[in-house]
Amino acid sequence: MREHLTVVSHPLVLHKLSLMRDKTTSTASFRQLLREISLLLAYEVTRELPMTTMRIETPLEPMEAPAIEGKKLALISILRAGNGLLDGILELIPAARVGFVGLYRDPETLQPVQYYCKLPDHLDERLSIVVDPMLATGNSSAAAIDLLKKAGAKNIRFLCLLAAPEGVERMRLAHPDVPIVTASLDSHLNTHGYIVPGLGDAGDRMFGTK
Repeated sequence: MREHLTVVSHPLVLHKLSLMRDKTTSTASFRQLLREISLLLAYEVTRELPMTTMRIETPLEPMEAPAIEGKKLALISILRAGNGLLDGILELIPAARVGFVGLYRDPETLQPVQYYCKLPDHLDERLSIVVDPMLATGNSSAAAIDLLKKAGAKNIRFLCLLAAPEGVERMRLAHPDVPIVTASLDSHLNTHGYIVPGLGDAGDRMFGTK
């Protein structure tokens, strides 16, 4: 992937995202929509995977068939909201290795504070896809990718549902080598660090918490 930011404009993605933005959408519907939209976004973020061929036999004859090359992908969820995207992508890529990074945003400084990190091995040989529904300030996302790079990851992509210009710029400066795939580039961040127009707090809406 060459573009630093890819906005997926598929009609199904746009329609499902509009339903998710609606404040009257129930927790159950929000969770289901997030699962569905993650499948569509996963299709985009896995473009240009390295390919090879393998020898198979169809019912009619042997052939050299295309197959994904290299080690299994690594999916890295930024807790807790990232798990909503993770579930859907695992339906598409069930053999992927999974890691988790726990970060919370200090409400005063808006800076990330780490509380958990468990990553797959051999990250230097895998494509790592970091997932988090919201790219707001970009601080947590940049910190998570810092951890991955320290663990040896070299080929990283970031997948989110919504992005703010501030977060995209923060990621561009911190990790210009990490492409971002999102369903929407929204207007701006408000004074509390929330994406506007956004959809509220993705974790709260997904899990029915406040």
